[in-house]
Amino acid sequence: MNDKWVVYVLLSEVKKTRYVGFTSNLDRRLKEHNSGFNKSTKAYKPWKLVYKEIFELKLDARKRELYLKSGIGREFLNDLLDL
Repeated sequence: MNDKWVVYVLLSEVKKTRYVGFTSNLDRRLKEHNSGFNKSTKAYKPWKLVYKEIFELKLDARKRELYLKSGIGREFLNDLLDL
C-alpha cells in the first residue's frame, strides 16, 4: 500500500496549458508526461511542476483532483498561480 498520494498541477512550457492529475509517484509521472507517454499531454511537452498537495488517502487525493478540475478549482489555481 502507498503511503502518500500527490495531486499535482503541470504547466506546459510551450503553451499556457495546465494539466491536473494525481499519483503515488510524482517523479515517475512527470517523466511520463515529458516523454510523451501520456496521449493527452504529449503535444504540449515539456511540462513543469507548478503546484502539488500531498494526501494520506487516495480517495482524498482524487476528490481534490476533481475539485481542481472544476470551475471554482480552476479559478483557485488561476489566482494561486497568477495565470
